[in-house]
Amino acid sequence: MAVTIAKDHQPLANGSGDSGELKSRPRRMSSARRRSCDVVPSSGIHADAGFHPVERIPTYLQPEIPLRQRLHHFTFAWYTVTMSTSGISLVMALTPHRFEGLNYIGLVLFIFDLLLFILITVSLIFRFTIHRHTFRKALTHPTEALFISTFFLSIAAILTNMDEYGNIFLGDTAKTGLSKFLQAAFWIYLTVTFLFSVLMYHLLFTVKEERRLTVDVMTPAWILPIFPVMLAGTLAGSFSRQLPAGQAFAVLCAGLAAQGLGLLVSLFMYSTYLSRLMAYGLPGQRPGMFIAVGPPSFTCAALVAMAADVPRVFTQLASDSSGSAVELSALTGRGDVATLAAGVRLLAIAASMFLWGLSFWFLVSALAGVASGMPDRKFHLSWWSFVFPNVGFTIATIRMGGAIGSEGLLWASTGMTICLVIVWLFIVFRCILAVFRREIVWPGHDEDQ
Repeated sequence: MAVTIAKDHQPLANGSGDSGELKSRPRRMSSARRRSCDVVPSSGIHADAGFHPVERIPTYLQPEIPLRQRLHHFTFAWYTVTMSTSGISLVMALTPHRFEGLNYIGLVLFIFDLLLFILITVSLIFRFTIHRHTFRKALTHPTEALFISTFFLSIAAILTNMDEYGNIFLGDTAKTGLSKFLQAAFWIYLTVTFLFSVLMYHLLFTVKEERRLTVDVMTPAWILPIFPVMLAGTLAGSFSRQLPAGQAFAVLCAGLAAQGLGLLVSLFMYSTYLSRLMAYGLPGQRPGMFIAVGPPSFTCAALVAMAADVPRVFTQLASDSSGSAVELSALTGRGDVATLAAGVRLLAIAASMFLWGLSFWFLVSALAGVASGMPDRKFHLSWWSFVFPNVGFTIATIRMGGAIGSEGLLWASTGMTICLVIVWLFIVFRCILAVFRREIVWPGHDEDQ
């Protein structure tokens, strides 16, 4: 087997390095030393450009390392697995054209996702317990820090699935209890994710200059820290249906504010992202381009879902004696609550269609980027971006099709659901294979590199 030896200082798998530079003429290495070698960092080339560490020996031929050492490289990005799996179970619950047994398949997949979430969480706890310095590093690492938000995105997807499958399988008494739990979970989630977004961006703003992100390698992953709080709007659209009008109104208002916050910050990021594409070309990690599909898609779905509950909420508020009817009358000018509700819903549908078009453009652009070639064909956890953002676009299409009564959109959403399931199955297979081939959870091959 030919072994490439770089001229620069070469780190070894055991953490040691040569004391000086190697001569320009390659020399044969001893077999013992050759087995100890891991990877050679690409000098002067950023990973995002599509160039990753040059292998002296393919990872699947390298000697085994203990599980303890592999856990050192088990990163927050593994939550992309659970948020994508939750997303698939969610579209199974919402897809308009169904067959008998689909609800049970979705429920089984949701339970499987819960087990995965627990397994990943336990593995990360082991990592931070065994390698205590890694937690602080993860908070400021320019790549892994962005993926901490996938933990909260997984929770949001799990809560939404609880609501959907609870309404399908639970009785009235259990639904009431679940509704109270989800209402409390909504306010806790909103508070925690808002604080997280402020803290995470603050850490990224103030990190040491040598670890700071640069515009030439900007990807839509920069949006991830604001993504969790934005999904509070999606949660509000799902949870408000089971709440009394007064409580539902508060949830809808808070959800709308959170959704607007997330969308606007994402739009600010988009200007930098498009400028980066024009100046520096497509990113090396092409699957990450699909992340840009997420914010407008989930906002579209959230606006339609929240607006669908507005007529019920306004009607009940107008009929109570707490003064809400007076407030609604002031908004309409003549007390016509039905007109006000219809106007709000019409505005939401118009704005949602606007955002659906933006989502579709980002989706096609990402597909074109992937079709034009992937400089780095090795599996990375960013491949799960093929699933979760497109789950948002599929749900948005389902909501829009139902809101405007379009059979074309509804059938298109069914087709997208089938495609998502196929893609999810392929990436599950590829992810498992990557672990056994040591393409991930291996020194120099993960988000902590």
